[in-house]
Amino acid sequence: MPKEIVIDISELYKETENAKISKIEEYIQKALTQAENGNDIILTGQGPIWLYLKIAHALHGKARKLIYRSPVIGDLLIFDHSVD
Repeated sequence: MPKEIVIDISELYKETENAKISKIEEYIQKALTQAENGNDIILTGQGPIWLYLKIAHALHGKARKLIYRSPVIGDLLIFDHSVD
């Protein structure tokens, strides 16, 4: 049974004030570890758009469903591979 996992983008770089492009692979690995395989993933939290895009790309093929959660617009479905 797939789990719903929330990944707060800002938590990926919490040891520094700002995300560093030089640490992109580290952030991606943290997100992939949290996501596991075949789960419904929600990306949320403050972070640069480049980091959101790289993580979303990395999750494609690993996540069953990807959702962007915003306090302004709510949930936005990015992809859903749970339906054939």
